[in-house]
Amino acid sequence: MINREWHLLSRPVGWPKPEDFALVEAEIRQPGTGEVLVRNKFLSVDPYMRGRMSAAKSYVAPFELGKAMQGGAVGEVVASGAEGIAVGDHVLHFGGWREYATFDAKQAVKVDPDAAPLSTYLGVLGMTGLTAYAGLLRTASFKEGDSVFVSGAAGAVGSQVGQIAKLKGASRVIGSAGSDEKVKLLVEEYGFDAAFNYKNGPVAEQLREAAPDGVDVYFDNVGGDHLEAAIGQLNVHGRIAICGMISVYNNTEPAPGPKNLARLIQTRGRIEGLLVGDHYDLQPQFVQEVGAWVRSGELKYRETVVEGIENNLEAFLGVLRGDNTGKMIVKL
Repeated sequence: MINREWHLLSRPVGWPKPEDFALVEAEIRQPGTGEVLVRNKFLSVDPYMRGRMSAAKSYVAPFELGKAMQGGAVGEVVASGAEGIAVGDHVLHFGGWREYATFDAKQAVKVDPDAAPLSTYLGVLGMTGLTAYAGLLRTASFKEGDSVFVSGAAGAVGSQVGQIAKLKGASRVIGSAGSDEKVKLLVEEYGFDAAFNYKNGPVAEQLREAAPDGVDVYFDNVGGDHLEAAIGQLNVHGRIAICGMISVYNNTEPAPGPKNLARLIQTRGRIEGLLVGDHYDLQPQFVQEVGAWVRSGELKYRETVVEGIENNLEAFLGVLRGDNTGKMIVKL
């Protein structure tokens, strides 16, 4: 049996290029004791993967050159050498960017395909969903009555942040996105009170118009001019959760910081970084609460689905360009 898997050949400088990667064939390794072999059905591509393509020291090890890359995936067990996981079970794991994965069964989490579509375990009920939940409620210390601004609001994380804020009693939720179509989606389907297309004018001006009374919470997926604009509109004791800064991921030179950081003295504002790995203790609470909202239809989600392992790289590049609405998924 032959497996197809994506390898990183060279570390991208600036925007990743197709020649930095290769789709290669490799023999499928049968599982040993304590291992499972999984046929992947859905793969996740996420902005954080751009950082793993660099050799710079970070919170997670870089991808190794000439070896299969990694990412979230959900699939069906086709061979098992482990107790407690049987052929036919479906599992969530991090052996993505490939058709088949053989790994230690301790790295697998069983999921129920009858409880929810398998793809949702990579998005609304998976890591991106938990990121939104923990980032808003714990990192940003959201409380009822807060005004919330979310950048990248039509993405997998941002769209859930805004909806959770509304469900938890936000006084106003504002989102930014990269197209008029996405702005319409935020307001008409996701229930945001206001939204704007950041390409239509200066972010600071559009945010002032959308949030004339300021914001108490800013959930940052973009960085750059969005972060500076949010600091400018931050209310007293406002909180900023830094989840991502996709606007600077492909820069070849350090991006300048916000020019108005001194305003945090006036507002007694707080900025805190967010990594979902610090908040897995919230997983049971998250699944129970968000799962109920999804089942009832109170929380809506979108997926952008790309077919085929051969299109895995293009799907990832699409995330960096902002092509996706909601979670970007690769279906095998």
